[in-house]
Amino acid sequence: MQNFQELNLHKDLNASLAKINFKKPTTVQAKAIPLILNSRDVLGSAHTGTGKTAAFCIPLIEMVLNNKCKRAIILAPTRELAKQIEAVIQTLLVSKSKVKCLSLVGGEPIGKQLNRLRSNPQIIIGTPGRVNDHLNKKSLDLSKANFLILDEMDRMLDMGFSIQIDKILKFIPKEKQTLMFSATISKSIERLSSKYLNNPERVTVEEDKNDIPKIEQKIINLSNDEKLPYLVRHVQEKHGLMLVFVKTKRGAKKLAKQLYKEGFDADAIHGDLRQNKRSAVIKKFRSNKIQVLVATDVAARGLDIPNIEHVINYDLPQQAEDFIHRIGRTGRAGAKGQAWSYVTKSDSRKWREIEKILYPGKKISFNEDRSERPHKGKKHFGNKRKFKSRDRRDKFKEKNQRKKISFNENQDRDERPHGEKKRFKNNRKFKSSDRSDQFKDKNFKEKNQNGFKNKKSRFSKNSKFSKRKKETIKRFNKRNKFKSKKK
Repeated sequence: MQNFQELNLHKDLNASLAKINFKKPTTVQAKAIPLILNSRDVLGSAHTGTGKTAAFCIPLIEMVLNNKCKRAIILAPTRELAKQIEAVIQTLLVSKSKVKCLSLVGGEPIGKQLNRLRSNPQIIIGTPGRVNDHLNKKSLDLSKANFLILDEMDRMLDMGFSIQIDKILKFIPKEKQTLMFSATISKSIERLSSKYLNNPERVTVEEDKNDIPKIEQKIINLSNDEKLPYLVRHVQEKHGLMLVFVKTKRGAKKLAKQLYKEGFDADAIHGDLRQNKRSAVIKKFRSNKIQVLVATDVAARGLDIPNIEHVINYDLPQQAEDFIHRIGRTGRAGAKGQAWSYVTKSDSRKWREIEKILYPGKKISFNEDRSERPHKGKKHFGNKRKFKSRDRRDKFKEKNQRKKISFNENQDRDERPHGEKKRFKNNRKFKSSDRSDQFKDKNFKEKNQNGFKNKKSRFSKNSKFSKRKKETIKRFNKRNKFKSKKK
């Protein structure tokens, strides 16, 4: 398939494709769209920036316009990705189209979503958590849904959405068309494909060799203390939008504050932010009001900003597959970009796993930019340290030999006649210690004999409790006397 015109699509869809200047399909689109239009289940694997989202959105809209699809649901791992899919669908629809689209994601007021669900949208995009919330409230009806798309399935598995996906599938009819897309197809995804898909057609698209040099990768060996000053210098020297990835939410907040104190326009995006705040930060970043955006791996999948020139891995990802999605935020749509990775000694094992994915079957040693280090740190200990340790060992041996010599001399002195006095003194010390022990034993026995006599009573004479006690005793005695007189 060389043109979209060969597919004989709906006139409204052709008009929207002409507005966007979509003329030639990408390799993913050329392979997947005909299969989807023939009502086949598809298992696709493609990296970011290959036109994967449009590959399932175009045939979906075609089937909705031709009344072949009554209701479709698209599940995505993150809010950003769900919003991005919604934006792609909106661009593929005509201004006064009958097809309605709705996104159900967390961080948004659920009241607005309930109002929009009353209009019965044909296409629903959402995260598994929020979709389950609506299903439990019975505000979402999926009994007529006959089209299911699972996007970024590997990421959904990593985030633990497999149980929630199973719950959603209970509300969907068994007779449906299912599409599953993932950046990488592992053994776990192959097992799920046999569970969710029915005789799927496999579509795999590898990155073109021409696209690889457009993302220039640089690896810098640093310690944890050297990361921040190097990043400050990096932001000062380089121009353009920068996306900095860190491990944790707390680390994102902290790094954004530190960069802001240094005088840079920086902000952070992470999972704790509400959707309106997240979208506001991303909007500022797109409009170049923010130069540096610090993000966790949440933003690695779902951000489609073509102007990002630098991606900085301040912390390496926990999983090697996420590295591909991080660096895929730059060099999009044929543009050039740079990916910088700050690697510490503790990250050596992670970096080996990343190298295996980037360059399978090859042992490649990247050039370490040691000349660009902000501070001349301590040199790694080499052979010199070994010689130093040997010298210390020799000195230690000499000291021991001297001690042995002095000890032998003292033994010779003890053999003299006046050495007996020393022995007597040593014996006398032991006798004095025995006496002190005997004295302690006597004191201990005297204390035991006295018992608690020397101790102050719990109820002192002047205490309020003792007075009350005396009064109660007097009353008790008077009553006994009165009873005895009656008898």
